[in-house]
Amino acid sequence: MPNNIEPQNHITIIGGGLAGCEATWQAAQRGINVVLHEMKPVKFSPAHELPGLAELVCSNSLRGISLDNAVGLLKEELRRCGSLTIEAAEATSVPAGGALAVDRKLFSDYVTAKIESHPLIRIERSETTAIPAEGIVVIASGPLTSDALAVSLSDLTGDRLYFYDAIAPIVAFDSLDMSKVFAASRYGKGDGDDYLNCPLNEEEYLRFIEALNSGEKVPARDFEKVVHFEGCMPVEELASRGVETLRFGPMKPVGLIDPNTGHEAHAVIQLRAENREKTMYNLVGFQTKLTWPEQRRIFRMIPGLENVEFVRLGSMHRNTFINSPALLEATQQLKSDPRIFFAGQITGVEGYVESAASGFLAGIAAVEYVQGKPIAVPSPETALGALMHHITNADVKHFQPMNVNYGLFPALPGKIKKKERRQKLAERALESLEEWRTHLVAQNS
Repeated sequence: MPNNIEPQNHITIIGGGLAGCEATWQAAQRGINVVLHEMKPVKFSPAHELPGLAELVCSNSLRGISLDNAVGLLKEELRRCGSLTIEAAEATSVPAGGALAVDRKLFSDYVTAKIESHPLIRIERSETTAIPAEGIVVIASGPLTSDALAVSLSDLTGDRLYFYDAIAPIVAFDSLDMSKVFAASRYGKGDGDDYLNCPLNEEEYLRFIEALNSGEKVPARDFEKVVHFEGCMPVEELASRGVETLRFGPMKPVGLIDPNTGHEAHAVIQLRAENREKTMYNLVGFQTKLTWPEQRRIFRMIPGLENVEFVRLGSMHRNTFINSPALLEATQQLKSDPRIFFAGQITGVEGYVESAASGFLAGIAAVEYVQGKPIAVPSPETALGALMHHITNADVKHFQPMNVNYGLFPALPGKIKKKERRQKLAERALESLEEWRTHLVAQNS
C-alpha cells in the first residue's frame, strides 16, 4: 500500500490487540486499505512483553467451547463469519479440556504474520498520542491505553472515560432462592420493588464478616496500585474497618421490612437489576478484590444465594474504558462524531473473545461507512448482537464492563425447561446469524 494515501481513502485503526487486529483484518479482507497503529516494540505498556500483535497478557485461555456457555456460542458465530482470532486460536491451540487455549507466542506470531503479509495493510509502529482530526478511525487501544492517548480520549469523551474497574458480582435471577429473597426498595421509594433483598440475622452477619476478613485477596500488580475512593471501596476493606461498618453502609437494613418476619433484618444485601429484562442482578456495593474461588464460597453464604449462578465475578483493576451507552451508537460509532468507531475492551466488553467480537463488528461497520452503505447490526438474538446491544443500551449511571452471557439475550417465548433454555437460545442465535450474514453478502454483491 502506498505511503501517501489520502485520509478519506483508508481506515486508521489504533491498537494492535485482538480488537484492533480483528477490525484490521475484516476491513482489509473487504478490499479497504488499512493503516494499523501499534506502539510496540517502540513502547511497551507495563503488562506487555512480546513485540508482536495480538498479545494475550493474562490467561492463555479463550474459555469454553460448548454452546451451553455464551462465550462458546460467540466463538462459533465468529468462526462461521471468518474471524482471524478464532482461526489463529484453532491453529495454535494447546490441550485444555473443554476450553480453547493457545500457545501465547505462536498465537501472536500467527496473527502478526497474517497482518504483516496482507497487501492492503500497513503497520505504523509508533505511539499514537492524539486522535486523528480527519478520516475514519477505529480506536481499539485496549484497557492499558497509554497516558498520552488517554488524555486525548478524555477530551473526546468528556467525563466518560474511566481508569479503574470497581466491579460487583452479577448473578442470574433464576438461580436465586426466592423463598428467602424479597423485593422492596427502602421506604417503598421508586416502584417499591426496584431491589431484591437478602436478609441476614446477627449470627449470619457475623459469620459473613469473618469470612470477608479472612478471604484470600488478589494482589495488585505494580502498575495497578489503586487508591480506593470512598465511593468504590472493596467490600472486604470496609469489613476490616470494624464489625459494624457494613451494617451502616451497603448492608444497612433501615427501611426494609422482611415480609417473612414482619421486621427489619440485622443486615441486608441488596441486588439491583443489571438489565431491563431483570434476568441478572448485581450485588450493590460489593466490588471486591477477593479471588474468584473465594467469591463463590463467601457470597454463597448469603441467604438466598446458596446455589447462585455467577454471571460475572467481582474485581477491581486498572481498565481504561468509556461509558459506551452514553457515547456510542449500536454500530460502535461515536454519537458526536460518526467517523470515529470504538472497539474492544475500551468499549466495556470483557474477555479476549468479546474484544475480538467487538473489533470484528467495528471493522465491518467502518467498511460499510466508507462505502456509504447502511450499517447492518446483528440481532440481539445472536451472541454478537446481544453483547453490542448491552454495551450501547445499558444503564448509563451504572455501566460496567461485561462478559458475554445468556442473561443478555432476549427471552424465549413460552415456558422452557431451564436445562433446555441455553440450547434453544444457541439454536435461535445461529439461525439469526445466518440471516445477518446473508444480508451482508447481498449488500456487498
